[in-house]
Amino acid sequence: MVRGRYGAPLRLAGSPPTYDAGTVNLHDWIDELCDALDVETEVDEGLILDVARDAAHNVERPAAPITTYLLGYAAAYHDADPEQLEKLAAAATVLAEKWDGKDLSAELDKAVEVEID
Repeated sequence: MVRGRYGAPLRLAGSPPTYDAGTVNLHDWIDELCDALDVETEVDEGLILDVARDAAHNVERPAAPITTYLLGYAAAYHDADPEQLEKLAAAATVLAEKWDGKDLSAELDKAVEVEID
């Protein structure tokens, strides 16, 4: 395996993407990123990754980062606690699972009730 400047595997043209858990500590990354962004928060990375996966698989890959960004924006906008964040994430997941490019707002309202103060 060819490694780059910091020891991370390099993806060569035509080679499949790989994830080497030995080169990344997600918790350290989250801590450092929070410091760099000057925010203090607890991150449920499993929840975020699940929402990103559902958006990527059911909508299209570029929807994953956009969906998680908007989920974070919505959480901040509503000053969401962890329970409210889970409701917002559920709404995003339901939308992604039912996505076919049509307006699903009525169906989404029936499937998930998001009550934000």
